[in-house]
Amino acid sequence: MKKEYRYILFDLDGTLTDPKVGITKGVQYALAKYGIKEDDLDKLESFIGPPLLYSFKEFYSFDSEKATEAIKYYREYFSEKGMFENIPYNGIRRLLEGLMEEGKILIVATSKPTYFAEKILKYFELEEFFTLIAGSNLDGSRCEKDEVIQYIREIIPEITCNNTIMVGDRKYDIIGAKQHHIESIGVTYGYGGEEELKAAEATFIVTSIEELNVLLTNR
Repeated sequence: MKKEYRYILFDLDGTLTDPKVGITKGVQYALAKYGIKEDDLDKLESFIGPPLLYSFKEFYSFDSEKATEAIKYYREYFSEKGMFENIPYNGIRRLLEGLMEEGKILIVATSKPTYFAEKILKYFELEEFFTLIAGSNLDGSRCEKDEVIQYIREIIPEITCNNTIMVGDRKYDIIGAKQHHIESIGVTYGYGGEEELKAAEATFIVTSIEELNVLLTNR
């Protein structure tokens, strides 16, 4: 018998919406401030998912001070254009509508700053589906996925490892859920891929929103 989850936590980037253009152009803009020219946006896809501070350090060897400055440049672009260079995945609205009809409580758990997550979901008229939109703070704190989930659990103490599941496209979503002993669904239509999600030990892996719908709903 299929397990029923009352609370469903959704990652944002690569799970609910495809943010590639906005994020990669924002990174491109920030790198240009340091004389680093990157014309191929595909090479910047690795920035989608993990906290930006870590990405600038890992992929461009920036120190903490330089990475923090780079994030400010990134946000110059993202706050004006990048957040809207984004699109909900086809079928996401129908999925969210069906889950709400079944009485599920939907929550966004993202490493993106809450400020931007709220604006993006409002822009695409998706905010109505979520009881809570939880992300990081603009000062860089609460950027780890387990920290975001902890924050959610403090606000909604009814969430337990038995009634909740996390849906995301990157290993960070899966690892964060595991730290709270919460089951997870890795979606390969995002930016992590099956190999990454398997290595992170996702409870389930799906390749499409249709498969995700089957796993989450009673229909």
